[in-house]
Order: sequence, then C-alpha cells, then structure tokens
Amino acid sequence: MKTKRWTTAAPDLQAARSLAGACGFSPLAAAVLCARGVDTPEKARRFLSTGVDGLHDPFCLRDMEKAVAAVRDAMDQGQKIIVFGDYDVDGITATCVLLRYLRSRGADADYYIPNRLSEGYGLSCAAMDALFAQGVRLIITVDAGVTAFEEAAYAAKLGIRMVITDHHECHEELPDAAAIVDPRRSDCNYPFPELAGVGVAFKLICALAGPENLGHMLDEYADLVALGTVADVMPIVGENRVLVAQGLERLSRTRNVGLEKLLQESGQSGRRMTASVISFVLAPRINAAGRMGNTEQAVELFLTGDENRAQVLAAQLCEQNKERQTAENQILQQALQALRKEYNPLEDKIIVLAGEGWHHGVIGIVSSRICDRYACPTILIAVDGDIGKGSGRSMAGFNLFEALTDSDFLLDKFGGHELAAGLTIQKKHIPEFTKRIRDYATAHIQPGDLIPVLHIDCAITPDLITEQAVESLAVLEPFGMKNQQPVFSMDGLYVEEITPISSDRHVRLTLTKDGASFSAMLFGTGAGGCGFAQGNFVDAAFHLEINEYRGRKTVQMVLQDVRLSECELLADQKILNVYNRYMADGALTVQEARVLLPSRPDLVAVWRHIISRAEEGRLSVHSNALSRRVQWESKREINIGKLFVCLDVFSESQLLSYNFRDGLLNIVLKPYEGKADISQSVVLRTLQSMSQ
Repeated sequence: MKTKRWTTAAPDLQAARSLAGACGFSPLAAAVLCARGVDTPEKARRFLSTGVDGLHDPFCLRDMEKAVAAVRDAMDQGQKIIVFGDYDVDGITATCVLLRYLRSRGADADYYIPNRLSEGYGLSCAAMDALFAQGVRLIITVDAGVTAFEEAAYAAKLGIRMVITDHHECHEELPDAAAIVDPRRSDCNYPFPELAGVGVAFKLICALAGPENLGHMLDEYADLVALGTVADVMPIVGENRVLVAQGLERLSRTRNVGLEKLLQESGQSGRRMTASVISFVLAPRINAAGRMGNTEQAVELFLTGDENRAQVLAAQLCEQNKERQTAENQILQQALQALRKEYNPLEDKIIVLAGEGWHHGVIGIVSSRICDRYACPTILIAVDGDIGKGSGRSMAGFNLFEALTDSDFLLDKFGGHELAAGLTIQKKHIPEFTKRIRDYATAHIQPGDLIPVLHIDCAITPDLITEQAVESLAVLEPFGMKNQQPVFSMDGLYVEEITPISSDRHVRLTLTKDGASFSAMLFGTGAGGCGFAQGNFVDAAFHLEINEYRGRKTVQMVLQDVRLSECELLADQKILNVYNRYMADGALTVQEARVLLPSRPDLVAVWRHIISRAEEGRLSVHSNALSRRVQWESKREINIGKLFVCLDVFSESQLLSYNFRDGLLNIVLKPYEGKADISQSVVLRTLQSMSQ
C-alpha cells in the first residue's frame, strides 16, 4: 500500500457524550458527528434531516419562472420539445426525469444526447441544424449548456428557443437563452448551490407541477434523482441528503420498470439500498453505455414500460459494462507495460502516455487507476489517425487544469478542473506537449506535495467496537462526498494471522488488542505486498461494517491504511543504529555482528524477492516494509539491518544499486551475465570475522 498522511480529528469527548445523551446516538456515532463539527443537538438535527421540509422552493432558483413559462408556452402551442442531455449518469437520469414528466403531461417531447465517441460533450451547431430540421422549436438542456455561447446564439438565429438547466460553474456573462437555471449563477440566491444536473431538472418539474404535487414527484422520480446525484459525486449534505435519502428509500421498491430490471440483473434486487450500491454497482453499468457509444440504451431503459424490453436492455448494459472492463484492463496493462520502461519514480512528476487504438471512452477510468496506483498525476491520450483525445486525473496539490492552460497553444481544446480534465490534441504535438507539461510538473510539484491524505474521524479503543455500535452508524447515512463513511483508527494492534484470499489479491487479517480480536479485510494487496508480518504491531485506519455470513453477523474492519506501530519503528531504528555504526567502521560486539550477518539462504531470499517484484529492473518500497515482506515470503528472520547488508553485498558485486528519496528505498538492477561470486564480498567477510 502506498504511504498516506493521516490527519486525525480530535472530537470533544464531553460534547460527544452530551450529544449521545441528548439525541440517543451511540458514543461512536456521536464522536463522528462531533469530529465533523456537528456537536449540538440542533446541528445534528439539521445535518441528519432527510424530511421533505428540507427541500427548497424551486422558484428560489434564478430564471425558474421564465423557464416554466417557456415550457408551458411550448406545450400549449403543441411545439416539439427536445431535452438535450449528457452521456454520463447525471445527464442520462436528468434527461429521463424531465422527459418522462413532459410526456406524462402530453407534451410532444423527445431527447438528444450527443454520442460520446463521435460528437463529444455538449451542444453543437450541427446538432442545432439537425433538430431544427426535425421541427424542434424548444430545447431544454440538462446537465449542460451554461457555457454554450456559440450554440445558443446559433439556435436563436435558427428560431429555436432554449431553456438551459445546468449545475456547472458559470461565467459572469451567460448564453442568450429564454431562461438559464443554474444554482451556481453569481446572481442566484438559491440556498443550496450543490445540486446535480438531475437535481436541477427535478426542480424544474417540481416548479411545473406545483408544490401540492411534491409527494407525487418524489414517488415518481426520486430514485432516478438519487442515482444521478450519487453517481456525479455531489456532496451528500443539505438538500442532496434529502433527495438521496428519499430516493434510496424508493429505489428498493421502484416503480421504474427499467431500474427494477437493472437491479435484478446486477444481483441487487431485494437488498438494502445504499449510496455504495449506486456508486459501485448501478452507476458503472449506466456509464458503460455512454462510454461505449450506446447512451440511447440507458435512456430507453429508464423510459420504457415494457418489462421484456427492459430486461433485454438491462442485460445489454451489464454486458457492455463487462466490455468496458475488458477494454479498460487491456489499456491498463499496455500502459503499465510502457510505464515499466519509461517511468522513473525518482524524476518523473507526471505520467503522460499515448496509445494507438485505445478506446477514448474508457481512458479516463484508466488514468484514475494509474494516478491512484502511482500517486502521480496522469494523462492518457487515445490516438486515432492524426488526432489524440486525452483524459487526465490528478491529486490534491497539483492543478491539472492550470497545467493544461500552460500548454494551451499545443491543444485543439481542453477543459476540466483541478483534479480531472480532458483534451484534444494533434498527434504531431504530443511529444512537445509531453515535454512541456513534464517540465511544468517538475517546477510546480515539491517533495511531499502529492502524498495522499487519509482523513480519520477519531481514534478509538476496542471496547467501542460492538455490533450494536456499528449498526448505529447507519444514522449517518447516506454516505458520499462531504459525508464520507466514517474512518476510525487504532494503534498497537497485534497481527496474529495473515490469510491470503482470492489468489492472494486480498488478505484477511486477525488483529488483537487488549484481549479483543478483530477480523480485518485488506483489499487490493496480497500477503507479499504487506508492509508487516505476523507477530508485528501495527496501527490501522478502517471502516467498520457488519459482515453477515450464513445467518451469523460479525463486526469487520475494512482497512484503509496500515502502518507499523511506533514500537516496530523503534526496534528497526535500534538495529539501524548498529548497521550505521558498522558502516562507519565502528566496533561491534559479537552479538551485534550476528544480528546483521545474513546467511546464504537469507541472501537468496532477499535476491529472489527483489527480482520477482522489480518492474523493468526497478523496485521502490519503504525499507521497513521490504524487510518484513521478505520475512513473510521466506519465513526467515530478515531484520532491517540484515536487509541493508544484503543490499550492500549485491551492490558490491555489481548486481544492483540503491538509494533513498522521498522516504522510499529505490533499487535498480544492473545487467549481469553469468553467476555473481559474493563470497569475496568485503562487507560479508568483515561481518563474518566480527561475529566469531
């Protein structure tokens, strides 16, 4: 696991006890709330409220009256209306919410979502021409349009009125439209600016339906509103918390035939609905349609009332998600293969890779995975002919949009924000762009800038972890942006057992402290990749969940990070002090020399681990972790001093070189033919003589 910087809140325990007593919360839930600044009963009531009284009047949104008037006018005149959406989950659900309502009121309405692969994002003049030719006289945008100046002007010239509903950042100047409804407008005083695109679309239909029909609107559309809001990673606080909570409650008994079939096809029917089900099960399947260029299948799924057709479409979305995963994994493997040859963790501050034939609908996901894996900003460019379409992901500490702005003269177009961006570039400019943005990153990224930060709500003790206490955390749901699933920490846990599972892709641990034993899951890391071994003491950061298996419930830790406890680091430092004294030609006792002296099997174990784990002759890892990884694999006593002696022997024999940078031990294998003779090693022979 890559190193993370832990920041642990220190909630006022007296306030937590008072909150627990006043509101009936468990001490665990109260501590989390206090850690997040929700430290009084009144604040807790406001923060946790999911009642419909938490929804604001839609007419508080600027231009909502104009939007309602324009839509009603078009409906009264029998004009053809187009809902113009986006190809992601937010855009698809917003399109379906608005279109279903309009059709339910007898409107002549249809939709248009640009093809991700051939048209790209947003409105275009070509689309305006096609829609005008079809007789369209009113376009209502959802999740798009607030920066479409040229397209809005062109539509007006053709004689098409436009109502823009969006939730993205606005310029001070706005497009020419009949109405622009966006809670982020600088002149909009709406109390909650964090609505998703589908949230704004829902506000429009609520305004059209009138306040007396709010309950009906929630019953009909809240499931889709929750789906789009969570999928678009909007903050699950305030009005969004109400919309998502109301939607999740209705999702389990949805009346939307397509959504019902998608739940069945994905194995979620009958299960408790949470934001995680949306994020990790439903949203990827819906997004896959847009990524693979078949958005209309997802739209039709949520519009159809035919159960048989819905079943077919749900199956197609699940199948396309598998195709998306296949394409994604193929690109990932090609990218990783290139990185093993090209990426230098000591020098490179940003990763830029281009590939012929890459599916540009999925490169954003791959960029995210590489960024997460290497803790390094990443841009992947899919090259097709003379044009490359790129997608980048970054981390807090490096503004990707500003980096692209520095290279704007090399780009045909680009857009995005600090952490994610897209670009179009001519193939001939890719080498110059790569060099320029690498130079920019080198100048702007300092050591330590990109270390991922893990925010921990509070440190806890074993007595607080009970089944009842963990179940009580449900009061904080739904979880999401700005209301993440609680993260707790505990120091000094003894690693009693490490069990590899799923072909050593994950591990199950048994951790103990103060007589209490806990089962813990560490996903994405095999036993050989752990930075600890059985018998070590570790500090752990984790979610708490209830695991139910064969009718039996148990509390389970889901580990977010694990690091060696202070006692382990101090023990390592004592051995390192001996090693450093030896390297400075200082005197050692016989016992000290024996602690450092590796046997031949020890040397073999270290060498085998390095060559099996190195990628293109390089291995970067924390030294404290490396000694324990070798120890785990070989079942030999490889302390950190002995590890460094082994490395010195190999370095002396011209088999490798190593250095330290940014807290990492970096090993580089050297070309070597034949069999190295380490018996003549001065380091080894000196230690052998001192140990006798």
